[in-house]
Amino acid sequence: ILEKAECTLKTPVKDIPEDTLDEILYGSLEPVKIDKELVHTSSDYFTTFDGVVKYMRSVMENDDTASGQKWADQFLAVCQCPECKGMRLNKESLSYRVWDKNISELANMDIKALMTWLDEAEKHLDERQKAIATEILKEIRTRIKFLLDVGLDYLSLNRQSATLSGGESQRIRLATQIGSQLVNVLYILDEPSIGLHSRDTDRLIHVLRELQQLHNTVIVVEHDEEIMRAADHLIDVGPEAGSEGGEIVFEGSLDDVEKMKDKETLSHTVRFLNGTERIATPSSRRQWNLAIEVKGARMNNLRGIDVKIPLNVLTVVTGVSGSGKSSLIKGILYPALKRHLNEVADPPGEYSALGGDWQQVKHVEFVDQNPIGKSTRSNPATYIKAYDAIRQLFADQPLAKQEGFTAQYFSFNTEGGRCEECKGAGVITVEMQFMADLVLECDCCHGKRFKKDILDVCFHGKNINDVLNMTVTEAIAFFTEYGQDLIASRLKPLEAVGLGYVKLGQSSSTLSGGENQRVKLAYFIGQEKQAPTLFIFDEPTTGLHFHDIHKLMESFNSLIEKGHTIVVIEHNMDVIKCGDYVIDLGPDGGDKGGNIVCCGTPEEIAGCEKSITGKYLKGKLEETI
Repeated sequence: ILEKAECTLKTPVKDIPEDTLDEILYGSLEPVKIDKELVHTSSDYFTTFDGVVKYMRSVMENDDTASGQKWADQFLAVCQCPECKGMRLNKESLSYRVWDKNISELANMDIKALMTWLDEAEKHLDERQKAIATEILKEIRTRIKFLLDVGLDYLSLNRQSATLSGGESQRIRLATQIGSQLVNVLYILDEPSIGLHSRDTDRLIHVLRELQQLHNTVIVVEHDEEIMRAADHLIDVGPEAGSEGGEIVFEGSLDDVEKMKDKETLSHTVRFLNGTERIATPSSRRQWNLAIEVKGARMNNLRGIDVKIPLNVLTVVTGVSGSGKSSLIKGILYPALKRHLNEVADPPGEYSALGGDWQQVKHVEFVDQNPIGKSTRSNPATYIKAYDAIRQLFADQPLAKQEGFTAQYFSFNTEGGRCEECKGAGVITVEMQFMADLVLECDCCHGKRFKKDILDVCFHGKNINDVLNMTVTEAIAFFTEYGQDLIASRLKPLEAVGLGYVKLGQSSSTLSGGENQRVKLAYFIGQEKQAPTLFIFDEPTTGLHFHDIHKLMESFNSLIEKGHTIVVIEHNMDVIKCGDYVIDLGPDGGDKGGNIVCCGTPEEIAGCEKSITGKYLKGKLEETI
């Protein structure tokens, strides 16, 4: 196709004629001539060519492996609709205005600004319009107030639900319940504080109290210290996680917690709440000389700010929700640095330049809370590459060699040894048209994932299914006992990040966001010879207990000691106080955010009177260590 246009594979895309580029992307209407010299045949031949785009679509629709999807995803970008310019409605609908605002402009305002507009709107209506609007405005204001009460003032009504965090979605449903004014209801909330700054947690506690005072019962599954201290009754389950948990280790009020200060207890929660156990503030901060500079950051509500990101230290980016943290780090720094390193990335948000010592970084990794694999067969053992060694171990057993079973036979991703009825998943999913899908144990393999002759191959009395059902801690002890140090060493990073309770073969779909993030962290810790890398974490404490946060900080220190750099977007004060450098954005959210309030050590942030984060951080730093 290029030859017809007198181009080669080295011709820059901008110099390829548009009709030729269309043919490459969308296919050729006529058969394409293949020169006999290219394919070493006796004569030329002709073939159809469907184009690159059709091939990519077929990969996305038919290839369910993580690698295939990841390959296709790197060529996709979300673009604004050129017709409506992102406003979603047609010109006729947008032509209707109230006080010079159309419905799309109102939906794009942050909720706090929208409330101000609603309070003033009636003054700009004539008598007839007021008669129509009074009750409508009253109803809208009531509903908007509920969203403000649960700390969602920085969102807009136009925000896509898929972009909301779990905590934000939960608080929207909570706002609905407040509005319903129901009584004698049992409410169960699972970590509603996710993504909340300490200031907004106070608001959330006030809302939960409102629900309780309406004669309702509120049960909260939570790790946040402020919510625990606000509770009337605490139930602590433990003492550890997984097979070492499942017991009630403490039950009582906060007063009972204080009474146990000098007593032995299995409860980590009690020990942290009464101060007998703590995440210590570092005695000194790491010094730095090199830094990456982001200049003129203007994405979303950022006000053209210049920011330095120090290298080879732990940097924590703080600020209330909606202050611009994600825009700066996820929206600008991450994609801009990837592009400077000649890696594929979405277009970064608006900024002037990326300067400083970015050449010192060889890779950049964004460690998010998305599942570690798109397939239900993906699990922690496969992700950290420990399963490859386990499969080889079973393939080396005498019975496997006798039967001709290679390592491939012990994989549930390829045909051969896996159960073909469930494709190695161990379960069959029955789609229910109007209800949640039904997941049933496979009748053929009874959840064991492999054929019977594969399960007959054992290593010291354990078959491949037995190994997959071991927890990480159990597997490390088992493989260490029988001299398989390579496998044990690949599993140890999972234990180091506090995932010793997770089963090796546990489906990635059953892992929480925080667990997925820690599996990815364990993978990077296990990469011993990796070039200097910038790791970005977005709220890694989601779903973590104080005890787990302590392990997380040790893992961060391990990466920094290997020459890497860590940037964390975080609200948790225990993480912030352990940072070497803090960038505090704000001072508030939405249109009142987007500025740098202060930068420096946690002690310097705590001393800044303008910083909302500093006010809460001060109390943490003043605790006796």
